Amino acid sequence: MPHSIEKRGTRKTRIGEVVSNRMDKTIVVRVLRKYPHPLFRKVVKAHTRFYTHDENNEAKVGDRVLVRECRPFSKYKRWILVKILDRKPEVEIKPE
Repeated sequence: MPHSIEKRGTRKTRIGEVVSNRMDKTIVVRVLRKYPHPLFRKVVKAHTRFYTHDENNEAKVGDRVLVRECRPFSKYKRWILVKILDRKPEVEIKPE
């Protein structure tokens, strides 16, 4: 009996910012989350870094990306790049 997506369940997706692309076919994505402090109820920011598989090395530092949970690629890499949502604008430096 073939496996179907319904049986396997839905995989987690996250939106984050690329903070590193120095490795081959791997990017590091920082995902920001906000939650109320349990005692003081102030909104606290926390972030998590995900090692993500980028097959074509297309994501650059500063891009907003959508990542999805997948099978383990290595010891830490368990997410895959789905698509790039926003590109960081290229800054042109003119020599004077």
